Amino acid sequence: MRRIFLSIIIFFNFLYSAQVEELNWSRGETFLTFLEKYSIPQKLYFDLEKEDQELCSEITADRRFYLYTDDDGKLNQVLIPVSDDIQLHIYKDSNNKYQFQTLPINYTEYTETVAIEITESVSYDISKATGDVTLAALLKSIFTEGVNFRKMQKGDFIALEYSQKAYLGRPLGMPDLKAAMVQIDGTSYFRFKNPKDDKYYDEKGTGFTKSYFFQVPISYTRISSEFTNKRWHPILQRYRAHLGTDFSAPVGRTIYAAADGKIEFLGIKGGYGKTTIINHNNGYKTLYAHQSDFAKSVKQGINIKKGELIGYVGNTGLSSGPHLHLGLYKNGTAIDPLTVINKPSNDGLDNKERVAFLAISKNYQQKIDNELKKENKKIPTRLERTTDKSEINIF
Repeated sequence: MRRIFLSIIIFFNFLYSAQVEELNWSRGETFLTFLEKYSIPQKLYFDLEKEDQELCSEITADRRFYLYTDDDGKLNQVLIPVSDDIQLHIYKDSNNKYQFQTLPINYTEYTETVAIEITESVSYDISKATGDVTLAALLKSIFTEGVNFRKMQKGDFIALEYSQKAYLGRPLGMPDLKAAMVQIDGTSYFRFKNPKDDKYYDEKGTGFTKSYFFQVPISYTRISSEFTNKRWHPILQRYRAHLGTDFSAPVGRTIYAAADGKIEFLGIKGGYGKTTIINHNNGYKTLYAHQSDFAKSVKQGINIKKGELIGYVGNTGLSSGPHLHLGLYKNGTAIDPLTVINKPSNDGLDNKERVAFLAISKNYQQKIDNELKKENKKIPTRLERTTDKSEINIF
């Protein structure tokens, strides 16, 4: 299988004076207005396949992207991540014409177990040690029951085992917190993530994660396109991605909210056409695209209940036929909707699952205990950008 590798080599390029700027995508900017800003023919977008056009609608405000300009300020290349695994690439070919392709993000990933002594507060000390403010928020979210963080004092400890993706010296996506311990006045409290259901339990297998159940939001004929995060197409010889599930249904078929939440967006969203986005206040968001119309009672900013009418199936935007494109995002990262919708609704662990989980949790607990006993404890990884200039090579 032929693969395209992206290598970004960090150094000052004196020979060509080329520079990569790391920028944030502006609020209100669309892929088409971006092309217009840099005098790139919009035909580039309209000639794309439907899946690629939809990917262009996945660009969100404040997302970091990487702009590579020539000495005269004209765009040479741009890399725009749309998920943790895939990015859009616009570049000049040998004929000085702009081309579009999707590329995998060549990220690194590390896993570490760290123990951090409390000197000020959980949030301050985790942020100071790791440079990541999200780890403290994740820690507190899984200890909402049974632990009072206000009772923590200097000399208490917290311990974490987590994985983090990194790209160009910055975190990519949210950390995956696998195990955590909070020690208060000599008493340790544990939470371990069960990979089977992504919920957290203590060392005895007692569950502490509130369940959020999603329903299929539509009565559909068939699934016309499944979720794919990063797939190499052997015939087209390129990477493809489809960050949602397409449910085929006739125009006008009713669409319902998949879960309780708040309407965060209601309007036109690029190739997605008429789109609704619901924030479910638990790290999850759902996106409903290509609607023919919105329900009259639905307004941006209102709260909505699971099963409440939000709109109707259509063919708006750039769509090859009437269907609902359902996107699901966890902490800003697109995930397969069917992995959540199809999860069993029962809470807790059955006997077989409990045995397997306790074996995993015992291993995590031993690693945390070992780290706590060390005199010279591991210094957590701190990601830092080292320079703002680089050369982009694709080979």
